[in-house]
Amino acid sequence: MGRNIRICSLILVALLLLVACQWGGAAKLPAASNAASSGPAARNPPGGSDLDSSGASTPNADTQPASIALEGATATAIKFTDADFAKHVEQLKARIKKSLTPAVGGAARGGRRAPVPSPAQFSIVIQAPFVVIGDETKQEVERHGEGTVKWAVERLKQDFFHNDPTEILDIWLFKDKESYEKHTLALFGDTPTTPYGYYSSTHKALIMNIETGGGTLVHEIVHPFMEANFPDCPPWLNEGLGSLYEQCGDVKGHIYGYTNWRLPGLQQAIRSSRVPSFKSLMEMDANAFYNADKGTNYGQARYLCYYLQEKGVLVKFYQEFHAHQKEDPSGFNTLKKVLAETDMDAFKTKWEKYVLTLRRGFTVTVE
Repeated sequence: MGRNIRICSLILVALLLLVACQWGGAAKLPAASNAASSGPAARNPPGGSDLDSSGASTPNADTQPASIALEGATATAIKFTDADFAKHVEQLKARIKKSLTPAVGGAARGGRRAPVPSPAQFSIVIQAPFVVIGDETKQEVERHGEGTVKWAVERLKQDFFHNDPTEILDIWLFKDKESYEKHTLALFGDTPTTPYGYYSSTHKALIMNIETGGGTLVHEIVHPFMEANFPDCPPWLNEGLGSLYEQCGDVKGHIYGYTNWRLPGLQQAIRSSRVPSFKSLMEMDANAFYNADKGTNYGQARYLCYYLQEKGVLVKFYQEFHAHQKEDPSGFNTLKKVLAETDMDAFKTKWEKYVLTLRRGFTVTVE
């Protein structure tokens, strides 16, 4: 009898230990999976949407393990929290109210402030890493934020840029020429030198006349990303890549530049033998690039990038140049290597003939 009791007791203890081990093993499974999401989760921007650029529904990033969004040597963690963006928006509202409220007793800033709409007419939308501000309806500003800003940022980061800008930047979208000129003066003390828009690193802002279309906005989005990823980038590539995407679309999930309004001017410069050598173009400093035949320089830089895109080596060129800029500050030697060209005068002749065959349009001829 006593022996049977002892045997039963041993069996009971063994069963209890087995159950305990099973519970312990089960407890470890969620602990291991939770470890992947214990860091700061990638988040949709406050006020943003869970729709991708095609309009298809996507899982909310808050439900995904952070390692999916953040792991990998080239990935960059989102640096700004919802609280950072909320604070920035409040500062923007205060600035708008202060800048656009008429001064008592006359105009401020030496009589330069013109009458402007009230701050209530501005809509603010967060589209990380930017804050988009516009004097159209909130629905319109959201459409620009989702359809242009988010679309461009996702594709530019996919092919070129690993790092976001180091500060929260503002995108100001003014509804027409009058609003653009008036608000640029009232908010920034600037008189625009372009009817389309520009990027100001001083004001940490992209300032746009959105009535002229979204092409300039995509162009200007390139500049703060280039600043954050390739600060020593020469002017020809900074403007060449930016202007390539003034007229752009999506090809197989990647951003793709089409021929645009800069083409006729460049073709005329080629016929007039006014296009410099590629070595000269690529070695220009900012003063030479922006002031000596600026239109030709922009056109040549754009259609060099366009040629690289059509040959399927634009991303490769960018990566090679970025990796070797210390020994090749202009990118000229990298260009020769990527194109497998040794005689760049002969290549320029071939490139000019190619450019003269182009027409404005939306054909895709990637090799």
